[in-house]
Amino acid sequence: MLWFLVKKQFSEVFRSYFYDAKKNKMRSKGAVVGWFVFFFVVMIGILGGMFTFLSLTLCPALTEVEMGWLYFLILSSIAILFGAFGSVFNTYSSLYLAKDNDLLLSLPIPLRQIIASRIINVYLMGTMYSATVLIPALIVYWVTVGITFSRLVCGLLLFVIVTVFILLLSCVLGWVVAKISVRLKNRSFVTVFIALLFVAAYYFFYFKANDLIQDIIRNADLYGNRIKGAAYGLYLFGRIGEGDWAATGIFLLATALLAALVWIVLSRSFLGIATSGGNTKKTRYVEKRAREKGVFGALLSKEFARFTSSPNYMLNCGLGIILIPLLIVLLVLKGKEICEMLNLIFADLPDASAVLVCAVLCMLAAMNDMAAPSVSLEGKSLWIPQSLPLLAKTALRAKASVQLILTEIPLLPTCVCAALIVPVSIPARLMICLTPMVYAAFLAFYGTAIGVKMPLLNWTTEIAPIKQSGAVTLVLLSAWGYSIALGGLYFLIGPLLGTVIYLGIWTLLFAAAAILLIRWLDTKGSRIFSEL
Repeated sequence: MLWFLVKKQFSEVFRSYFYDAKKNKMRSKGAVVGWFVFFFVVMIGILGGMFTFLSLTLCPALTEVEMGWLYFLILSSIAILFGAFGSVFNTYSSLYLAKDNDLLLSLPIPLRQIIASRIINVYLMGTMYSATVLIPALIVYWVTVGITFSRLVCGLLLFVIVTVFILLLSCVLGWVVAKISVRLKNRSFVTVFIALLFVAAYYFFYFKANDLIQDIIRNADLYGNRIKGAAYGLYLFGRIGEGDWAATGIFLLATALLAALVWIVLSRSFLGIATSGGNTKKTRYVEKRAREKGVFGALLSKEFARFTSSPNYMLNCGLGIILIPLLIVLLVLKGKEICEMLNLIFADLPDASAVLVCAVLCMLAAMNDMAAPSVSLEGKSLWIPQSLPLLAKTALRAKASVQLILTEIPLLPTCVCAALIVPVSIPARLMICLTPMVYAAFLAFYGTAIGVKMPLLNWTTEIAPIKQSGAVTLVLLSAWGYSIALGGLYFLIGPLLGTVIYLGIWTLLFAAAAILLIRWLDTKGSRIFSEL
């Protein structure tokens, strides 16, 4: 029974490799093989290659000064962070708050087997991620220093210790996430915040990684002595990879004791968390006056609720809401320096900075594409807006208005800030404010029109229309293309027309296109929507 449960867990993890949620059918054998080849290329070729390069950089420099233990401490720490990050949310969703908990608990299956199967799944997922770090680290060390029996055995035991520690850390962090999750009302915003936090941390360390590596290599003796003096346990942990049997035995024993403790705690708390539906708070009914909404207002509220209820929708289609205000910070801190640099590069075109800033603002506005998948997200519920006593054009305008509002509100102060900082003429400053705002309006109706023409309604997971639909791909790529064309064509015809006239022509084109799209959505687009 345990084998079947583990197999079921793994089939859920790799479900998208066998099943096409976009087409709602199983993939062909060739497609399955292709997806797994792609997976191994990413895990072994890209990630494994990246950490192999890191190992080749650190190992010779640290082993030359007899700091092999520091090499293993650094790479093991990276493996723990990478493995825990890769498996903690899998722990949360598959171990504690899985969707099939009620079904499995109702079957005559021992609870310990259910827990064991999910722990094995979490362990294998963490091992898969950490192996991309540790296996290259061990191989590079053995090739550089030479392989002995103690180094081989202790190195393999280091791999076991690290992977078990990742399992324990994932279980603890997953337990914390699960306990918090069942008490939250607005889980979507928390999920988005955590995801953005991890993305920000990733890019911070990515850009700082080279400086950190060089600093470690230059000051290996200093850092090594500090660790030995202040955290001798970390020194012993690094010694495992060098073949220290005493350190290996100590950490094996400690890991086994921690594993037993986590198993005891998990066995006692699993049932309570798995069957928890969150806190139910008793409330007393208080009569309140209901605020009546018009048809458009009700549809708009419904579209906003759909957007804010889905972390996938917000993260993939609303990134511009975060990036556009960040440009204000960049302009305030570095705006004058950037403009001076642009004026030096394009000395023959004194107002080129205005056009380039407009192009950047338009590109950031294109990062919001909520309208493109909005029709497809209706899915099997499309009959509801079609059967209501309302005009189809009202529903489509509500879908476009969500993107319009969420883009124009942060874009306006950003445009004003850019216009005040960029040293150009007053008419050019006005165009910096006007052109991106009109472009954002055009994109809202453009995305809605493409969504009507290229709907994806037979999806089984919302990721399909949000990330994998042709409408989203077309809107995103073409919107970026328009932004690049706005900036690039200036160097061909802009000097002949002048900056203000050039931006004015683009603004008129975007405005005319938006008006035509509104007209199309009100007529032919509405008929297509009603017949979907």
